Amino acid sequence: MLNNAYCSDKYQYTMGKSFYDSGMKDRSAVFNLFYRKAPENNNWAVVSGTDEVIEMVENLGNMDPEFFEKFLPGEEYKDFRGYLSAMKFTGNVYAMREGEIAFPNQPIIIVEGPLIEAQVLETPMLCIMNHQMAVATKASRVCRATNRPVSEFGSRRAHGPWAATYGAKAAVIAGCASTSNILAGVMFDYGSTGTMAHSFVTAFGSSVAGEYKAFDTYIKTHKGEGIILLIDTYDTLKCGVLNAIKAYKDNGIDDNYAPGYGIRLDSGDLAYLSAECRHILDGYGLTKCKIFATNSLDEYLITDLERQGACIDSYGVGDAIATSKAAPCFGNVYKLVEIDGEAVLKRSEDKIKLINPGSQITYRIMIDDPAKGEIFKVDVTCLRGDGLSRLIESGERFTVCDEYDRYKTKTFEKGEYKAFIMQHKVIENGRRCAPHHTLAEKKAYYDDTLRHFSPSERRLINPHYYKVDISDDLYNLKMGIINSLVKEIKEFRI
Repeated sequence: MLNNAYCSDKYQYTMGKSFYDSGMKDRSAVFNLFYRKAPENNNWAVVSGTDEVIEMVENLGNMDPEFFEKFLPGEEYKDFRGYLSAMKFTGNVYAMREGEIAFPNQPIIIVEGPLIEAQVLETPMLCIMNHQMAVATKASRVCRATNRPVSEFGSRRAHGPWAATYGAKAAVIAGCASTSNILAGVMFDYGSTGTMAHSFVTAFGSSVAGEYKAFDTYIKTHKGEGIILLIDTYDTLKCGVLNAIKAYKDNGIDDNYAPGYGIRLDSGDLAYLSAECRHILDGYGLTKCKIFATNSLDEYLITDLERQGACIDSYGVGDAIATSKAAPCFGNVYKLVEIDGEAVLKRSEDKIKLINPGSQITYRIMIDDPAKGEIFKVDVTCLRGDGLSRLIESGERFTVCDEYDRYKTKTFEKGEYKAFIMQHKVIENGRRCAPHHTLAEKKAYYDDTLRHFSPSERRLINPHYYKVDISDDLYNLKMGIINSLVKEIKEFRI
Protein backbone atom coordinates (compact mmCIF):
# COMPACT_ATOMS: atom_id res chain seq x y z
CA MET A 1 0.00 0.00 0.00
CA LEU A 2 1.25 3.49 -0.80
CA ASN A 3 2.14 5.85 2.01
CA ASN A 4 -1.22 7.15 3.29
CA ALA A 5 0.24 10.62 3.86
CA TYR A 6 -0.26 10.95 0.08
CA CYS A 7 -3.85 9.75 0.00
CA SER A 8 -4.54 13.32 -0.97
CA ASP A 9 -6.22 15.66 -3.44
CA LYS A 10 -4.10 17.21 -6.16
CA TYR A 11 -5.15 20.72 -5.21
CA GLN A 12 -3.18 20.41 -1.98
CA TYR A 13 -0.09 20.24 -4.19
CA THR A 14 -1.13 22.84 -6.76
CA MET A 15 -1.60 25.24 -3.85
CA GLY A 16 1.70 24.00 -2.46
CA LYS A 17 3.47 24.89 -5.73
CA SER A 18 2.17 28.44 -5.43
CA PHE A 19 3.28 28.69 -1.80
CA TYR A 20 6.70 27.30 -2.80
CA ASP A 21 7.24 29.55 -5.81
CA SER A 22 5.99 32.72 -4.10
CA GLY A 23 8.09 32.30 -0.96
CA MET A 24 5.08 31.62 1.30
CA LYS A 25 5.86 28.01 2.14
CA ASP A 26 7.45 28.75 5.51
CA ARG A 27 4.84 31.19 6.79
CA SER A 28 3.60 30.08 10.20
CA ALA A 29 0.09 28.61 9.94
CA VAL A 30 -2.50 27.18 12.31
CA PHE A 31 -5.23 24.86 11.00
CA ASN A 32 -8.15 23.43 12.98
CA LEU A 33 -9.95 20.17 12.22
CA PHE A 34 -13.53 20.25 13.54
CA TYR A 35 -17.09 19.42 12.56
CA ARG A 36 -20.12 21.70 12.34
CA LYS A 37 -23.04 19.34 12.97
CA ALA A 38 -23.21 15.80 14.30
CA PRO A 39 -25.04 13.20 12.19
CA GLU A 40 -28.55 11.90 12.97
CA ASN A 41 -29.28 14.80 15.34
CA ASN A 42 -26.64 13.54 17.73
CA ASN A 43 -25.74 15.79 20.60
CA TRP A 44 -22.06 15.03 20.02
CA ALA A 45 -19.52 12.78 18.28
CA VAL A 46 -16.87 10.31 19.44
CA VAL A 47 -13.22 10.94 18.56
CA SER A 48 -11.30 8.13 16.89
CA GLY A 49 -8.40 8.15 14.45
CA THR A 50 -5.85 10.45 16.05
CA ASP A 51 -3.27 7.67 16.41
CA GLU A 52 -3.50 6.98 12.68
CA VAL A 53 -3.20 10.73 12.03
CA ILE A 54 0.04 10.84 14.03
CA GLU A 55 1.39 7.92 12.02
CA MET A 56 0.35 9.60 8.76
CA VAL A 57 2.00 12.90 9.69
CA GLU A 58 5.26 11.15 10.54
CA ASN A 59 5.20 9.41 7.14
CA LEU A 60 5.18 12.68 5.20
CA GLY A 61 8.30 13.08 3.05
CA ASN A 62 9.10 9.40 2.59
CA MET A 63 8.60 9.20 -1.19
CA ASP A 64 11.12 9.56 -4.06
CA PRO A 65 10.87 12.41 -6.59
CA GLU A 66 9.71 9.86 -9.19
CA PHE A 67 6.48 9.38 -7.21
CA PHE A 68 5.66 13.08 -7.45
CA GLU A 69 6.47 13.11 -11.18
CA LYS A 70 3.45 10.85 -11.77
CA PHE A 71 1.06 13.65 -10.81
CA LEU A 72 3.30 16.73 -11.06
CA PRO A 73 5.06 16.13 -14.39
CA GLY A 74 7.14 18.60 -16.32
CA GLU A 75 10.35 20.52 -15.96
CA GLU A 76 8.55 23.41 -14.26
CA TYR A 77 7.82 21.12 -11.30
CA LYS A 78 11.33 19.62 -11.01
CA ASP A 79 12.56 21.74 -8.10
CA PHE A 80 9.21 21.44 -6.33
CA ARG A 81 9.29 17.64 -6.68
CA GLY A 82 12.73 17.55 -5.10
CA TYR A 83 11.49 19.69 -2.24
CA LEU A 84 8.43 17.49 -1.65
CA SER A 85 10.44 14.27 -1.55
CA ALA A 86 12.39 15.59 1.42
CA MET A 87 9.62 17.63 3.05
CA LYS A 88 8.92 16.33 6.56
CA PHE A 89 6.42 17.88 8.94
CA THR A 90 8.35 20.02 11.43
CA GLY A 91 5.56 21.62 13.43
CA ASN A 92 3.30 20.77 16.35
CA VAL A 93 -0.02 18.97 16.53
CA TYR A 94 -2.57 19.08 19.35
CA ALA A 95 -5.44 16.61 19.45
CA MET A 96 -8.28 15.30 21.56
CA ARG A 97 -7.77 11.81 22.94
CA GLU A 98 -9.32 8.86 21.17
CA GLY A 99 -12.52 8.07 23.03
CA GLU A 100 -13.14 11.75 23.76
CA ILE A 101 -16.62 13.19 23.27
CA ALA A 102 -16.43 16.26 21.03
CA PHE A 103 -19.01 18.92 20.23
CA PRO A 104 -19.52 21.02 17.08
CA ASN A 105 -16.92 23.67 16.22
CA GLN A 106 -14.44 22.51 18.85
CA PRO A 107 -10.94 21.91 17.47
CA ILE A 108 -10.46 18.14 17.48
CA ILE A 109 -7.01 18.47 15.94
CA ILE A 110 -4.89 21.64 15.79
CA VAL A 111 -1.93 21.78 13.40
CA GLU A 112 0.78 24.41 13.83
CA GLY A 113 3.56 24.54 11.27
CA PRO A 114 4.95 25.96 8.04
CA LEU A 115 2.07 26.71 5.68
CA ILE A 116 2.88 24.16 2.99
CA GLU A 117 3.54 21.35 5.47
CA ALA A 118 0.27 21.96 7.29
CA GLN A 119 -1.78 22.44 4.10
CA VAL A 120 -0.91 19.09 2.49
CA LEU A 121 -2.07 17.21 5.60
CA GLU A 122 -5.70 18.24 5.05
CA THR A 123 -7.05 15.46 2.83
CA PRO A 124 -5.38 12.41 4.44
CA MET A 125 -6.22 13.75 7.90
CA LEU A 126 -9.89 14.24 6.99
CA CYS A 127 -9.98 10.83 5.30
CA ILE A 128 -8.87 9.15 8.52
CA MET A 129 -10.92 11.19 10.96
CA ASN A 130 -14.17 11.32 8.98
CA HIS A 131 -14.25 7.57 8.56
CA GLN A 132 -13.41 6.61 12.12
CA MET A 133 -15.58 9.28 13.74
CA ALA A 134 -18.57 8.26 11.60
CA VAL A 135 -18.22 4.65 12.77
CA ALA A 136 -17.44 5.53 16.38
CA THR A 137 -20.38 7.92 16.68
CA LYS A 138 -22.77 5.35 15.19
CA ALA A 139 -21.40 2.61 17.45
CA SER A 140 -21.98 4.89 20.43
CA ARG A 141 -25.61 5.34 19.42
CA VAL A 142 -26.17 1.61 18.96
CA CYS A 143 -24.52 0.71 22.26
CA ARG A 144 -26.49 3.39 24.14
CA ALA A 145 -29.72 1.74 22.97
CA THR A 146 -29.14 -1.16 25.37
CA ASN A 147 -27.39 -2.16 28.57
CA ARG A 148 -26.50 -5.50 26.97
CA PRO A 149 -23.23 -6.18 25.10
CA VAL A 150 -23.01 -5.29 21.41
CA SER A 151 -20.55 -7.01 19.09
CA GLU A 152 -19.33 -5.34 15.89
CA PHE A 153 -19.21 -7.71 12.93
CA GLY A 154 -19.59 -5.55 9.84
CA SER A 155 -16.32 -6.27 8.02
CA ARG A 156 -18.04 -7.87 5.02
CA ARG A 157 -20.09 -4.70 4.49
CA ALA A 158 -17.28 -2.21 5.16
CA HIS A 159 -15.85 -0.09 2.36
CA GLY A 160 -12.66 -2.10 1.99
CA PRO A 161 -10.14 -3.82 4.29
CA TRP A 162 -8.74 -0.56 5.71
CA ALA A 163 -12.25 0.59 6.61
CA ALA A 164 -13.13 -2.78 8.13
CA THR A 165 -10.03 -2.88 10.33
CA TYR A 166 -10.01 0.69 11.59
CA GLY A 167 -13.79 0.80 11.73
CA ALA A 168 -13.69 -2.16 14.11
CA LYS A 169 -11.22 -0.26 16.27
CA ALA A 170 -13.47 2.82 16.29
CA ALA A 171 -16.52 0.74 17.18
CA VAL A 172 -14.80 -0.85 20.16
CA ILE A 173 -13.64 2.54 21.45
CA ALA A 174 -17.23 3.82 21.34
CA GLY A 175 -18.85 1.01 23.27
CA CYS A 176 -18.83 -2.28 21.38
CA ALA A 177 -17.84 -5.16 23.62
CA SER A 178 -16.05 -7.05 20.85
CA THR A 179 -15.35 -7.27 17.12
CA SER A 180 -15.30 -10.17 14.70
CA ASN A 181 -12.41 -8.63 12.73
CA ILE A 182 -9.30 -10.70 13.37
CA LEU A 183 -6.89 -8.14 11.90
CA ALA A 184 -8.19 -5.43 14.22
CA GLY A 185 -7.94 -7.87 17.12
CA VAL A 186 -4.31 -8.65 16.31
CA MET A 187 -3.24 -5.08 15.49
CA PHE A 188 -4.77 -3.60 18.61
CA ASP A 189 -4.21 -6.55 20.94
CA TYR A 190 -7.88 -6.83 21.74
CA GLY A 191 -8.90 -10.24 20.48
CA SER A 192 -11.84 -11.11 18.26
CA THR A 193 -14.99 -13.20 18.55
CA GLY A 194 -16.98 -15.43 16.21
CA THR A 195 -19.72 -18.05 16.04
CA MET A 196 -20.70 -19.92 12.87
CA ALA A 197 -22.37 -19.26 9.50
CA HIS A 198 -25.36 -21.01 7.91
CA SER A 199 -22.93 -22.63 5.48
CA PHE A 200 -21.40 -24.54 8.37
CA VAL A 201 -24.78 -26.09 9.13
CA THR A 202 -25.64 -26.87 5.50
CA ALA A 203 -22.17 -28.39 4.99
CA PHE A 204 -23.56 -31.38 6.91
CA GLY A 205 -26.52 -31.73 4.55
CA SER A 206 -29.92 -30.04 4.41
CA SER A 207 -31.66 -32.13 7.02
CA VAL A 208 -32.62 -31.99 10.67
CA ALA A 209 -30.11 -34.75 11.37
CA GLY A 210 -27.45 -32.76 9.53
CA GLU A 211 -28.15 -29.73 11.71
CA TYR A 212 -27.63 -31.82 14.83
CA LYS A 213 -24.40 -33.23 13.39
CA ALA A 214 -23.17 -29.69 12.67
CA PHE A 215 -23.85 -28.61 16.25
CA ASP A 216 -22.31 -31.76 17.70
CA THR A 217 -19.17 -31.36 15.58
CA TYR A 218 -18.79 -27.71 16.44
CA ILE A 219 -19.09 -28.37 20.15
CA LYS A 220 -16.59 -31.24 20.04
CA THR A 221 -14.03 -29.12 18.14
CA HIS A 222 -14.43 -26.08 20.42
CA LYS A 223 -14.85 -27.67 23.84
CA GLY A 224 -13.33 -25.42 26.48
CA GLU A 225 -14.24 -22.23 24.59
CA GLY A 226 -17.31 -20.06 24.61
CA ILE A 227 -19.76 -21.66 22.16
CA ILE A 228 -22.67 -20.12 20.24
CA LEU A 229 -24.85 -22.25 17.91
CA LEU A 230 -26.75 -20.69 15.00
CA ILE A 231 -30.25 -22.17 15.17
CA ASP A 232 -32.33 -20.59 12.37
CA THR A 233 -30.98 -22.41 9.29
CA TYR A 234 -34.17 -24.48 8.90
CA ASP A 235 -36.70 -23.78 11.64
CA THR A 236 -35.80 -21.97 14.84
CA LEU A 237 -38.40 -23.44 17.19
CA LYS A 238 -39.28 -26.81 15.63
CA CYS A 239 -35.74 -28.11 15.21
CA GLY A 240 -33.00 -25.47 15.68
CA VAL A 241 -33.29 -24.80 19.39
CA LEU A 242 -34.13 -28.46 20.07
CA ASN A 243 -31.05 -29.69 18.19
CA ALA A 244 -28.94 -27.18 20.10
CA ILE A 245 -30.30 -28.43 23.43
CA LYS A 246 -29.69 -32.06 22.46
CA ALA A 247 -26.16 -31.33 21.23
CA TYR A 248 -25.28 -29.43 24.38
CA LYS A 249 -26.65 -32.12 26.67
CA ASP A 250 -25.02 -34.95 24.69
CA ASN A 251 -21.68 -33.21 25.12
CA GLY A 252 -22.12 -32.56 28.82
CA ILE A 253 -22.57 -28.82 28.51
CA ASP A 254 -24.98 -27.19 30.94
CA ASP A 255 -25.13 -24.23 33.31
CA ASN A 256 -21.88 -25.37 34.93
CA TYR A 257 -19.93 -24.84 31.69
CA ALA A 258 -17.57 -22.03 32.73
CA PRO A 259 -16.63 -20.58 29.31
CA GLY A 260 -20.29 -19.88 28.56
CA TYR A 261 -22.64 -21.15 25.87
CA GLY A 262 -25.59 -19.91 23.85
CA ILE A 263 -27.64 -19.78 20.67
CA ARG A 264 -27.87 -17.20 17.89
CA LEU A 265 -31.01 -15.92 16.17
CA ASP A 266 -30.47 -14.37 12.76
CA SER A 267 -33.95 -14.07 11.24
CA GLY A 268 -37.63 -13.77 11.98
CA ASP A 269 -39.44 -11.99 14.78
CA LEU A 270 -36.58 -11.68 17.23
CA ALA A 271 -38.75 -10.52 20.13
CA TYR A 272 -41.14 -13.49 19.77
CA LEU A 273 -38.49 -16.08 18.94
CA SER A 274 -36.17 -15.02 21.76
CA ALA A 275 -39.00 -15.28 24.30
CA GLU A 276 -40.01 -18.71 22.99
CA CYS A 277 -36.43 -19.95 22.98
CA ARG A 278 -35.90 -18.66 26.51
CA HIS A 279 -38.98 -20.59 27.66
CA ILE A 280 -37.81 -23.79 25.92
CA LEU A 281 -34.22 -23.52 27.16
CA ASP A 282 -35.33 -22.89 30.73
CA GLY A 283 -37.68 -25.86 30.49
CA TYR A 284 -34.71 -28.10 29.74
CA GLY A 285 -32.66 -26.62 32.60
CA LEU A 286 -30.37 -24.52 30.41
CA THR A 287 -31.12 -21.28 32.23
CA LYS A 288 -27.66 -19.83 31.63
CA CYS A 289 -27.73 -20.46 27.89
CA LYS A 290 -27.34 -17.01 26.32
CA ILE A 291 -29.40 -15.75 23.40
CA PHE A 292 -27.43 -13.74 20.85
CA ALA A 293 -29.40 -11.81 18.20
CA THR A 294 -28.32 -10.53 14.79
CA ASN A 295 -30.07 -9.57 11.52
CA SER A 296 -29.61 -6.00 10.24
CA LEU A 297 -29.93 -4.45 13.68
CA ASP A 298 -29.42 -0.81 14.57
CA GLU A 299 -30.18 1.41 17.58
CA TYR A 300 -33.83 1.83 16.61
CA LEU A 301 -34.54 -1.89 16.22
CA ILE A 302 -32.65 -2.67 19.41
CA THR A 303 -34.61 -0.03 21.30
CA ASP A 304 -37.85 -1.56 20.04
CA LEU A 305 -36.75 -5.08 20.96
CA GLU A 306 -35.94 -3.87 24.46
CA ARG A 307 -39.33 -2.16 24.67
CA GLN A 308 -41.04 -5.43 23.72
CA GLY A 309 -39.20 -7.29 26.47
CA ALA A 310 -37.16 -9.48 24.11
CA CYS A 311 -35.16 -12.18 25.89
CA ILE A 312 -31.88 -11.26 24.23
CA ASP A 313 -28.60 -11.27 26.13
CA SER A 314 -26.38 -9.64 23.51
CA TYR A 315 -26.55 -8.21 20.02
CA GLY A 316 -24.44 -8.42 16.90
CA VAL A 317 -24.51 -5.37 14.63
CA GLY A 318 -22.95 -5.29 11.17
CA ASP A 319 -23.45 -2.76 8.41
CA ALA A 320 -25.29 -0.20 10.55
CA ILE A 321 -22.01 0.36 12.44
CA ALA A 322 -19.37 -0.60 9.87
CA THR A 323 -20.70 1.81 7.24
CA SER A 324 -22.45 4.22 9.61
CA LYS A 325 -25.34 3.27 7.40
CA ALA A 326 -27.82 6.05 8.20
CA ALA A 327 -25.17 8.81 7.94
CA PRO A 328 -22.11 7.44 6.12
CA CYS A 329 -20.40 10.80 5.55
CA PHE A 330 -19.03 12.54 8.63
CA GLY A 331 -18.52 16.29 8.36
CA ASN A 332 -15.09 17.13 9.75
CA VAL A 333 -13.45 20.07 7.97
CA TYR A 334 -9.92 21.49 8.09
CA LYS A 335 -9.64 25.27 8.09
CA LEU A 336 -6.87 27.84 8.33
CA VAL A 337 -7.43 29.97 11.45
CA GLU A 338 -4.14 31.88 11.77
CA ILE A 339 -1.29 32.93 9.48
CA ASP A 340 1.89 34.53 10.85
CA GLY A 341 0.07 35.35 14.08
CA GLU A 342 -2.90 37.00 12.34
CA ALA A 343 -6.29 35.41 12.96
CA VAL A 344 -8.24 34.54 9.80
CA LEU A 345 -11.64 33.00 9.11
CA LYS A 346 -13.93 31.75 6.39
CA ARG A 347 -17.23 33.67 6.31
CA SER A 348 -19.00 32.07 3.30
CA GLU A 349 -22.56 32.49 2.06
CA ASP A 350 -23.87 29.86 4.51
CA LYS A 351 -24.11 30.92 8.14
CA ILE A 352 -23.21 27.44 9.40
CA LYS A 353 -19.87 27.63 7.58
CA LEU A 354 -18.64 30.61 9.60
CA ILE A 355 -15.61 29.45 11.60
CA ASN A 356 -13.86 30.54 14.78
CA PRO A 357 -10.53 32.29 14.06
CA GLY A 358 -7.24 32.24 15.91
CA SER A 359 -5.19 29.74 17.90
CA GLN A 360 -7.63 28.04 20.28
CA ILE A 361 -7.90 25.78 23.29
CA THR A 362 -10.98 24.13 24.79
CA TYR A 363 -11.75 23.52 28.46
CA ARG A 364 -14.33 21.10 29.86
CA ILE A 365 -15.74 22.21 33.19
CA MET A 366 -16.84 19.69 35.81
CA ILE A 367 -18.73 20.31 39.05
CA ASP A 368 -19.58 18.02 41.95
CA ASP A 369 -23.36 17.97 42.02
CA PRO A 370 -24.83 16.80 45.37
CA ALA A 371 -27.50 14.75 43.59
CA LYS A 372 -25.70 13.61 40.42
CA GLY A 373 -22.06 13.41 41.47
CA GLU A 374 -19.26 14.70 39.24
CA ILE A 375 -20.84 15.93 36.02
CA PHE A 376 -19.66 17.99 33.07
CA LYS A 377 -21.46 21.34 32.84
CA VAL A 378 -19.94 23.30 29.98
CA ASP A 379 -17.23 23.29 27.32
CA VAL A 380 -15.70 26.63 26.45
CA THR A 381 -13.24 27.32 23.65
CA CYS A 382 -10.87 30.25 24.19
CA LEU A 383 -8.05 31.92 22.37
CA ARG A 384 -4.86 30.52 23.83
CA GLY A 385 -3.85 32.74 26.73
CA ASP A 386 -6.88 35.04 26.56
CA GLY A 387 -8.59 36.50 29.62
CA LEU A 388 -11.01 33.65 30.21
CA SER A 389 -8.31 31.06 29.58
CA ARG A 390 -6.13 32.64 32.29
CA LEU A 391 -9.02 32.66 34.78
CA ILE A 392 -9.80 29.00 34.16
CA GLU A 393 -6.14 27.96 34.30
CA SER A 394 -5.76 29.68 37.68
CA GLY A 395 -9.05 28.32 39.06
CA GLU A 396 -10.62 31.74 39.50
CA ARG A 397 -14.27 32.75 39.28
CA PHE A 398 -15.43 33.09 35.67
CA THR A 399 -18.56 33.61 33.60
CA VAL A 400 -19.41 32.23 30.16
CA CYS A 401 -21.93 33.76 27.76
CA ASP A 402 -24.01 32.01 25.12
CA GLU A 403 -22.54 32.84 21.71
CA TYR A 404 -25.96 33.29 20.14
CA ASP A 405 -27.78 34.86 23.09
CA ARG A 406 -25.41 37.09 25.04
CA TYR A 407 -27.97 37.52 27.85
CA LYS A 408 -27.61 33.83 28.78
CA THR A 409 -24.72 33.44 31.19
CA LYS A 410 -23.35 30.91 33.66
CA THR A 411 -20.91 31.72 36.46
CA PHE A 412 -18.53 29.25 38.12
CA GLU A 413 -17.11 30.17 41.50
CA LYS A 414 -13.51 29.67 42.59
CA GLY A 415 -12.97 26.25 44.15
CA GLU A 416 -16.28 24.86 42.89
CA TYR A 417 -15.16 23.39 39.56
CA LYS A 418 -12.47 21.38 37.84
CA ALA A 419 -11.23 22.24 34.35
CA PHE A 420 -9.82 19.77 31.83
CA ILE A 421 -7.91 20.77 28.69
CA MET A 422 -9.33 18.96 25.67
CA GLN A 423 -6.48 19.26 23.14
CA HIS A 424 -3.15 17.71 24.11
CA LYS A 425 0.16 18.02 22.28
CA VAL A 426 0.72 14.80 20.33
CA ILE A 427 3.46 15.91 17.92
CA GLU A 428 6.27 18.32 18.80
CA ASN A 429 8.69 19.55 16.16
CA GLY A 430 7.49 16.82 13.84
CA ARG A 431 7.94 13.91 16.25
CA ARG A 432 5.36 12.04 18.28
CA CYS A 433 5.31 13.10 21.93
CA ALA A 434 1.96 11.58 22.94
CA PRO A 435 1.81 8.49 25.16
CA HIS A 436 0.58 5.27 23.59
CA HIS A 437 -2.76 3.94 24.80
CA THR A 438 -4.10 0.46 24.21
CA LEU A 439 -7.49 -0.07 22.61
CA ALA A 440 -8.81 -1.23 25.98
CA GLU A 441 -7.58 2.02 27.57
CA LYS A 442 -9.23 4.12 24.85
CA LYS A 443 -12.50 2.26 25.36
CA ALA A 444 -12.26 2.77 29.14
CA TYR A 445 -11.60 6.49 28.62
CA TYR A 446 -14.75 6.81 26.49
CA ASP A 447 -16.81 4.86 29.03
CA ASP A 448 -15.59 7.08 31.88
CA THR A 449 -16.16 10.27 29.90
CA LEU A 450 -19.68 9.24 28.92
CA ARG A 451 -20.79 8.63 32.48
CA HIS A 452 -20.04 12.25 33.44
CA PHE A 453 -22.73 13.52 31.08
CA SER A 454 -26.33 13.54 32.25
CA PRO A 455 -28.78 10.84 31.08
CA SER A 456 -30.77 13.49 29.21
CA GLU A 457 -27.65 14.39 27.20
CA ARG A 458 -26.97 10.72 26.43
CA ARG A 459 -30.42 9.82 25.12
CA LEU A 460 -30.84 9.04 21.42
CA ILE A 461 -34.05 10.93 20.65
CA ASN A 462 -34.24 14.68 21.27
CA PRO A 463 -31.23 14.81 23.59
CA HIS A 464 -30.79 17.75 25.94
CA TYR A 465 -28.06 19.86 24.37
CA TYR A 466 -24.96 20.27 26.49
CA LYS A 467 -23.72 23.85 26.91
CA VAL A 468 -20.88 24.72 24.51
CA ASP A 469 -19.56 28.28 24.36
CA ILE A 470 -16.64 30.44 23.29
CA SER A 471 -14.81 33.09 25.30
CA ASP A 472 -15.65 36.78 24.99
CA ASP A 473 -12.21 37.44 23.49
CA LEU A 474 -12.77 34.82 20.78
CA TYR A 475 -16.28 36.13 20.14
CA ASN A 476 -15.04 39.70 19.86
CA LEU A 477 -12.18 38.69 17.57
CA LYS A 478 -14.57 36.83 15.27
CA MET A 479 -17.11 39.64 15.14
CA GLY A 480 -14.36 42.19 14.61
CA ILE A 481 -13.06 40.36 11.55
CA ILE A 482 -16.60 39.88 10.21
CA ASN A 483 -17.53 43.53 10.70
CA SER A 484 -14.32 44.65 9.00
CA LEU A 485 -15.03 42.31 6.08
CA VAL A 486 -18.62 43.50 5.75
CA LYS A 487 -17.45 47.11 5.70
CA GLU A 488 -14.83 46.36 3.04
CA ILE A 489 -17.32 44.42 0.91
CA LYS A 490 -19.84 47.25 1.03
CA GLU A 491 -17.20 49.73 -0.11
CA PHE A 492 -15.59 47.46 -2.70
CA ARG A 493 -15.60 48.65 -6.32
CA ILE A 494 -13.63 47.85 -9.45
